[in-house]
This record gives sequence, C-alpha cells and structure tokens, in this order.
Amino acid sequence: MNETTPSHQRYRRSVRDWVVDSSMFLIALGFGLLGTVTFPGEPPPPPKPELFTVTEYLVALGGCTALWWRRRWPVQIAVVLTLLSAFFPLVGGAMLAALFSLCVHRPPKVGLTVLALGVLASYVNLLLHPAEHGAPFLVMFLLSTVLLGAVAGWGISVQHRRQLYASLRERAVHAEAEAQLRAEHAQHRVRESIAREIHDVLGHRLSLLSVHAGALEYRPDASPEEVGRSAKVIRESAHQALQDLREVIGVLRAPVGELPQPTMADLAQLVEEAGDAGAGVEFVEEYTGAVPERTGRTAYRIVQEALTNARKHAPGARTSVRVSGSPGRGLNVDVLNGPATRAAEPPASGPGNGQGLVGLTERVSLASGRLEYGRTADGGWSLSAWLPWPS
Repeated sequence: MNETTPSHQRYRRSVRDWVVDSSMFLIALGFGLLGTVTFPGEPPPPPKPELFTVTEYLVALGGCTALWWRRRWPVQIAVVLTLLSAFFPLVGGAMLAALFSLCVHRPPKVGLTVLALGVLASYVNLLLHPAEHGAPFLVMFLLSTVLLGAVAGWGISVQHRRQLYASLRERAVHAEAEAQLRAEHAQHRVRESIAREIHDVLGHRLSLLSVHAGALEYRPDASPEEVGRSAKVIRESAHQALQDLREVIGVLRAPVGELPQPTMADLAQLVEEAGDAGAGVEFVEEYTGAVPERTGRTAYRIVQEALTNARKHAPGARTSVRVSGSPGRGLNVDVLNGPATRAAEPPASGPGNGQGLVGLTERVSLASGRLEYGRTADGGWSLSAWLPWPS
C-alpha cells in the first residue's frame, strides 16, 4: 500500500500478505512472551495483582491480534498500541511491529511523530515499572530509544527502497514508450525518403513512356522512322524503369544500404534523354570545382523533377537548364520552360499527381537550400534553387 491509498479501503490479502501478517503476529506474540520469562540469575519480578496480570495478557494478545488490521488503520493502531505500551510492557512487541508497518506505508513525518510518542511512552513505562529491569533507568531508556529509532529507520528505508523501485520501473516504461515513438518516427522518415526516391526514379522514366505513347496515339500518320524511334525510346525507358524498380526493391530487402543515387556526372545524360523525348532542352554548365556528393544528388533531382513536369504540363515547349556556382558561393540550379505548344496530358495520367514539387521542397530544405518556382509572364514556368557548397 502506498501513502496515497485511503485508510478505509478494504484489502484483499494475497498469499504474500498472509505470510507477512502471520509472521508479524507470531513475532509480536513471541516478543511479549519473552517479557514473561525470568532467566537464570535474574531476580524475580515483583508480584503484581492478579487482575492486572490477566488484563496485561489480554491487552497484549489483543494488540498482537490488532496487527491483522494494521493495513486498514495503520495510524490508529500504531498510536493505540504505543499508548498501551506505556502501561503494559507486554504490548511492546505489537507496538514495534505497528510502528514498523506505519513507517513503511505512511510518509516519514507520520512515522517520526509516532516514534516521538513511542519514546515518551517508553519513558512513562520505565517510570511505572522501574523494578522490573535490572539496569539503571538511563541505560534502559537509551536502549528503548535506540530500539524504537532502529525499527522506525528500517521501515522508512524500506519505503524509500520501494519508491525507488517504482520510480525506476516507471522510468523504464517511459523510456520504452519513447524508444517506440522514436522508432516509429524513424520508420516514417524512411518511408517518406523511399517514397520520394521512387517518385524521382520512376517518375522520370514513366513520363518518357507517357510522352512517346501519347505521340503514337495522336499521330497515327507518323512515318515508320518516327514510330520506330518512339518504340525504341518506350522500350528503353520501360527497361530502365524496370531496372530502377529492381534496384529499389533490392535495397528494401537488404539489411542495410542506400538507394542507388545519381551524381552531377549523370546530369548530362538526363538532359540528353529529355532531348530524345522530342523536347528541346538547352543545357548550360557554369560551375568550377568538384560538387559535393549530396549537393550534386539534390541538383540532379531538381532538374529531373523540372523536366518531368515540363513534359507533362508543357509538351513541346523549349526548356533551358542552367547550373552555376562555385565553392563558398553555393550552387544555383535554374530551369525555365516556355508555354506548351500542344495540349497537355490530363493531370491524373502523369505519375506523382502533384506530389513532386512537395517532395522536392522537402529535399531542398533537408539540404539547407532554397527553392522558388512559379509561372512566368508568357505562361511558362520557372524553377530556381540554391544549394550550399562549402568552400
């Protein structure tokens, strides 16, 4: 029972409670019986009135029996037994057991208050029965005080140990819950990263498929050469998309590792593929030095998403890609495309369904960069990004 448990609460004893209560009863009873034994060489106690002796035995037995209810009324029983011990020495064992239990289950100030009352009761007991102890008054009083203090200190230490154990157990529960939340958060971030990578990797390939398949659908009079070229691009793009998908699935199945990542060296091939899709793309590189791996990967994804959106929403438009910068100043990526020269595809037909720029904004933000995009005055679209490039 903790210190916040109401004293009037009905208790249902467990097996451990029955063992503890029985032990308390027997120890208190044995301590009382020990007070009636006269050891060899010890002068016999002075005779007492028979009525007083019977009363003392009955009070001692009642005090030991009261210990069975000390969990329900710990303070009341401890106080009553302490007061009785001032007049009936045989109640001392039950009083010590009640004091110990009180110090275990109640705040220390309550236990120390009853302890002070016990010291006073011990003083009164020695005054009323001075001839029963074959030792000086002061020695007996000090021994009684030390015994009461030891019992109270033991009970308070047990209470503190239980509180410490409960606190450590609660901390362990909280730590486990926090660890689970951190694991769920990490899984969420990994899922977002995988989703972003799948969008970037497969979106570009599938947009090429969509463009060339749309050209074959809307131009049934195309020459065999144009049909063959479109079919070749569709086949190559489908094959490359399948390869990318295998790589993604392979990484997900592996215990550790990363998705295969492009670099700045792959940017020229990306622009070349966009030109093969029939869109005129102007590519300008104006940077010096080796671009850091993370910065180059982010720049690649920016250009990839911009070209994918240009094919989807502005088919046939001229597009310019400009990458410039230097160490210390940062890397600038600018993509500009004019208005569409033919009807754009319905939004639902393109991969991503509008999530590309959202994921791109998150990617640039994670790289500590800036991203701006919007329509131009002639109805086109511009996208500009700045990425840090340490010197």
